[in-house]
Amino acid sequence: MSTAVAYRNPGLLAKSLTTIDHLSNGRVDCGLGAGWHDVEAKAFGYAFPSIGPREDMLEEYAQIMRLLLDPEQRRASFEGKHVRVSNAPNNPKPLQPRIPIWIGGRGEKRTLRAAAKYADGWNGAYIGPDDWKHKSQVLDRWCETEGRDPKTIMRTVNLGFYLGVDAKGAARAEETFRSHFGTGDRAERTGYLRGTVKDARRMVDEFRALGCTRLSIAFRNGPYDWDALEAFAAEIVRA
Repeated sequence: MSTAVAYRNPGLLAKSLTTIDHLSNGRVDCGLGAGWHDVEAKAFGYAFPSIGPREDMLEEYAQIMRLLLDPEQRRASFEGKHVRVSNAPNNPKPLQPRIPIWIGGRGEKRTLRAAAKYADGWNGAYIGPDDWKHKSQVLDRWCETEGRDPKTIMRTVNLGFYLGVDAKGAARAEETFRSHFGTGDRAERTGYLRGTVKDARRMVDEFRALGCTRLSIAFRNGPYDWDALEAFAAEIVRA
């Protein structure tokens, strides 16, 4: 859903997204986040500062991306504390007049404020309808502070997928869930599709009623139940 700002140079990401925009005939989105999974950073040798600097980077990154992805900007210059560009070109320009920038995360003090200031859309990760509603209301308040119409920000959710077609499949999915998260704090989060596909409908309908415009599914390490995914697509996504 989102690119952690510590993992890529903003100029490189802007050029990559522009290429994808051309290849997809103008359908690329830009997802950004402060990042949380330090294991990934260690695996590839990236510096992974504490959350405060990463939130600073997120705000700077969003501003740079907006400049580099703007078809009317010949070159971009931005001097931040953590990231910067100087007279930087991005040619050819994107096909879209405005590539949507999404900010993903749940942080109420910094992340949601950054979304209110810079983003076209917000994605809340691994939270159920009640938590999502609360975070969306926080985003509304930040929009008021920033003088932004809250209706101009699209709102989505990212959910883990642990469903089965029937009771046996649901039991297998639950075993996979426990193998991924154990019984710690992450296992208590509400943002997972669990049980059968029929059980998932109620949660999906709740999100729809709250104004959630997209639902993203996150797959972790397998095994995957492709029959459940096909049933979810047929019975819920197309409904």
